[in-house]
This record gives sequence, C-alpha cells and structure tokens, in this order.
Amino acid sequence: MRVFILAGEPSGDRLGGALMDGLRTLRPDVVFEGVGGPAMEAQGLCSRFPMAELSIMGLVEVLPKYFHLKRRIEETAQAVLAMRPDVLITIDSPDFSLRVARLVKEASDIRTVHYVAPSVWAWRPGRADKMAKVIDHVLALLPFEPPYMERAGMECDFVGHPVVGEPEATGEEIAALRDELGLGTAPLLLALPGSRRGEVERLAPVFGAALRQFLPDHPEMRVLVPVVPHVADKVAQHVADWPGAPVLVDPRGLAPAHAATRKRAAFAAADLALAASGTVSLELAAAGTPMVIAYKVNWLTQKIAERMVTVDTVTLVNLVSETRVVPECLGPACTPENIAARLAAVHADPAAQDAAMRLTMERLGRGGPPPGLRAAQAVLDRLQG
Repeated sequence: MRVFILAGEPSGDRLGGALMDGLRTLRPDVVFEGVGGPAMEAQGLCSRFPMAELSIMGLVEVLPKYFHLKRRIEETAQAVLAMRPDVLITIDSPDFSLRVARLVKEASDIRTVHYVAPSVWAWRPGRADKMAKVIDHVLALLPFEPPYMERAGMECDFVGHPVVGEPEATGEEIAALRDELGLGTAPLLLALPGSRRGEVERLAPVFGAALRQFLPDHPEMRVLVPVVPHVADKVAQHVADWPGAPVLVDPRGLAPAHAATRKRAAFAAADLALAASGTVSLELAAAGTPMVIAYKVNWLTQKIAERMVTVDTVTLVNLVSETRVVPECLGPACTPENIAARLAAVHADPAAQDAAMRLTMERLGRGGPPPGLRAAQAVLDRLQG
C-alpha cells in the first residue's frame, strides 16, 4: 500500500504520526512519502522538505513567502502524481494542503482524504462545498461534524479527538510538580492567555486585572502559567506583576516527553482555570479542571465575526456536551470584572462542570480505540469499500 501524507504544522504532525502508526499496525506493507515533522519522521517518513517552511500564520508573514510556498505546493503535487499512491492524505493546514489536493485532482483520479474537518458548523459553511471539489473523504475530530461534510458530498468518519489518547497525570507526577515548583498544598489557579503572541498581548493584561479582583478573596491560591516555547518570554513579562506569585510551567530546555508530563500534571493539579478560547478547553476537561473561557480580538475582526459566526458558544466542551455550563467572556464581555465574577462562581461550585466534562470525553472517544488507529481503519475501510 502506498500513501502520500502531508502536514504543515505541529498539531497536524502529531495527528499524522498517530495515523501512520495506525496504518502500519493494520497494513505492515504500507509505504509513505510526503511532508511532515518529528512525529511523522519517527514513523519512517523522510520529509521532502522541512515542515517548518509551512508553519506560517498571518497575512504579513505569508506575503514575503508567497512565491516560495507556491513553488512548494506545485512541487508537492508533482511528487504525489509521480508516486501514484493509493491515497493522498492531507492534514489540516488547508491553505497548503487543499491547494495540493486541487492540483492532484485536476491531473488524476487519486483518492484524497483530509484529516480535520473545517469548522463550518461555526462559520463560513460554504467552505465545505469548496472542499468537496477536491476531497473525497474527511476524518473528523468532533462527533457532530460528519453530517456537515456529507451534506456537501464528501464521505466523513468521526475518528475521535487526540486529547482522549493522551495519558492522564498520576498522583506521583502531580506531587513531583508541586515539589519542584515549591507549591506545597496550596490551591492552584491555572492561567492560559494563549499560544500566539497576539493572543498574549491582548489577553494577558485583562487576565492579570481579573486576578487582581478575584485573588484577594482567595489569598492562599497560587497561579500556574503553562507556556509554549515561542511565547514564554512574552508571557513572563506580562505575569511578572500578577498577584498569586505566578509560576511559569516552562518547557524550554526539557525533553519533549518530560515537558508534556509536567504540563499534564499542572492541568490535573489545578482547582480552577482561566483560559483563552480554543482546544485547551478539551485538555482541561480531560484533566477534570473546571474553567472560565475568555477571548477577544481587534475591533474589526470582532465585527466581522459577529456577522459570520453561527453558534452561540465557542467552547468545545459546551458544543460537544450540548450544554452551556462553561462560562465565556468573549469580545466586549472580556473584561476583568466579568472574568472575576465568573471565576468566583465556578470556584464556589466547581462540580457543576463535572458531568459535561465527562460526557465530552466520552463523546470524543475516551475508552475506545486510539484515534490514530480509528483514523487508519476509516481510511482503509473507505478505500476498500
């Protein structure tokens, strides 16, 4: 079996690595070509060029690289056509991967699979119809996504979210983190102001002001701030004057496995979390940590979003569990006063989110086969059917 597989960013690389492992388990004769990062290379992929070339976000950053990226798209499509694989699997990064798929489809009948459905349930539903012109089969991370893809004419399978495949922190790991960071038995508040520089710039000052209102009533509480390497210095600057003697959970200089263990331990140790909107809500739910979600964007983006967004909540725990138990402070409501009030409410009744968090994990596949193996089985079943 011959598979061309490509990912353009770290999250896609992790999905790709797990999928490749699943395919190798089910089809030991599989041969891979494509583009990926460390996780996919660990499964035997020899990436045609460094995946980091594709990990570019934002119009200003993309423009200087436009012609180089265009060449990479054409070069990758030609490599697919030369290989003549049984299937082309593209993972997220639609600006790159769907352009490759389009060129491949224009020149061949090679089957195309895209891993991670676009969030058409939230905004720009027309994206599904455009994608259907070049994609045959979609692997979805969320259980409510298949009908949206099928309505546009694509096959679609829910294969589980990678968060359910992550190990849970042990009591020993939590105790080790507390000891290492000098936290003793203090109650902990997790603050997560984003993983991009723009998010940190917008949210960290608001988070700090909210904590100045919330923490005086909880003087024993300490603040933990897990960070990703590329914004660690920026976050450190912002939290320096926060209350709660904030401690960064910094992965820099650590082996990836150890860094991941410390992050999981921090999430599990926390009694309460304040987080930017995003998939971090699922990581918190996996750890059983009650949360408040807060987010804001610039004024123009907010006005555009108000016209385009089609859901009444952006928090995946709320969406998957079909509840609205996780409070949100979004856009104009993302103020220190609102955030502090919701932190107080969640702290007063932390068990109120328990059932929704458990249901979310069940619906995302916890207790079932690993998502990578489910994704591999879906690819093979559709290919053979």
